[in-house]
Amino acid sequence: MSNATPGHGPGHWAGRGGDAPIRFGFLLVPDFTLIGFGAAVDPLRLANMVARRKLYEFVTITMDGEPVRSSAGICVQPDHAAADAGDLDGVFVVGPNPLPIAGTEPIQRWLRTLAGRGVALGGVDTGSYFLACAGLLDGHRSTIHWEDMDALLDRFPRLVVSNKLYEVDRNRCSCSGGIAPVEMMIHLIGLGGGGRKVAKAVAELLIYECRGPDEKQKTSLRDVSNASHPKLVEAIKLMECNIEEPLSMEELAAHMQFSARQLERLFRETLNCTPRQYYLQIRLERARQLLTRTNRPIADIVMACGFVSFAHFSHRYHAGFGISPSAERRRHTGDAAGSAKPA
Repeated sequence: MSNATPGHGPGHWAGRGGDAPIRFGFLLVPDFTLIGFGAAVDPLRLANMVARRKLYEFVTITMDGEPVRSSAGICVQPDHAAADAGDLDGVFVVGPNPLPIAGTEPIQRWLRTLAGRGVALGGVDTGSYFLACAGLLDGHRSTIHWEDMDALLDRFPRLVVSNKLYEVDRNRCSCSGGIAPVEMMIHLIGLGGGGRKVAKAVAELLIYECRGPDEKQKTSLRDVSNASHPKLVEAIKLMECNIEEPLSMEELAAHMQFSARQLERLFRETLNCTPRQYYLQIRLERARQLLTRTNRPIADIVMACGFVSFAHFSHRYHAGFGISPSAERRRHTGDAAGSAKPA
């Protein structure tokens, strides 16, 4: 193995060059997501299998070397403590759910040390939050699970955060949740020693259709609505783009070159509800996301979701979710405090 600095060589994600395998570490944070971890690791295993040689080594890491429990309750024994992990070409932080409210300082210090050595750094699911806390995403494009996007931007408003499935920007990468890590890792495999041929073979083994980096995170009904109802998709998109200042039904219909009666019929026939009911649900879901995923004052959330008063918002929220906004915020804050562990 050459003495080149980890993270340098043919590319930020291509290892040290030569025949040496690329060595990746996966930092498992308490309450890490199992699906994110598995989706990130398995493409590397398959790349080795397809290439019939060891293109990648990968190790699991915790800060103290002790077992770590996932958000699903499954406990994993790591290969190394952070201090004993050895030379690494790249490190991926496999983020937790929910985001921690304390105890991230040791992780931040370690990530800064790695960055100083030229190690490429990535975030899986909510892992980019830790890179941001360490100041290691400044000047880089990034993404995160859509539920935590507001929390990330509230704390770091100057970051460039997209809603794409994954972002690879020089020696930083990040992805959203679910199986998005699969596609990010396939992209990185294409940058490594196996090249596009191995990456394509891994994609064929794992997924039916490989989505590219420009694909957006799918978060709403408009993305899965039956293609035979393009006007329904258009209406929902308009609703989601106009939450702070909701459109009237007449304005919505006019944008679609529909009559209000046609709009009403479309929603009743396809979704068994009125456009007003669906629009209200979109706004309430947005409010719930802001309540549970950010620290914004409730008064700000009321305005951001287009409600005329706190009383009106509270009434609608309780009717929709069976709990008041204030109680929802207290419950979430209590759960997060109870689940936070020193890292």
